[in-house]
Amino acid sequence: MKIDYDTVADAIYFTIKNGEKIAKSVKVDDRLVVDLSSAGDVVGMELLDASSKQGLALQENLKNGIPINISSSTPLMA
Repeated sequence: MKIDYDTVADAIYFTIKNGEKIAKSVKVDDRLVVDLSSAGDVVGMELLDASSKQGLALQENLKNGIPINISSSTPLMA
């Protein structure tokens, strides 16, 4: 699993299956989007407005050495 945090978008993306093509995205609620493969497997999850509830947990994970890629820009959609 890979975790990316975008400081500009304030979003965390959890890559569950690296290299798997996303076939469909399902909006679970206002803050959570789940990406699925064509087989229906979870490829990744995006948590929006991440710092509002997860900010302290994110900082603790960084201190504890859990690898999180932090960027300050959101990639443009193709």
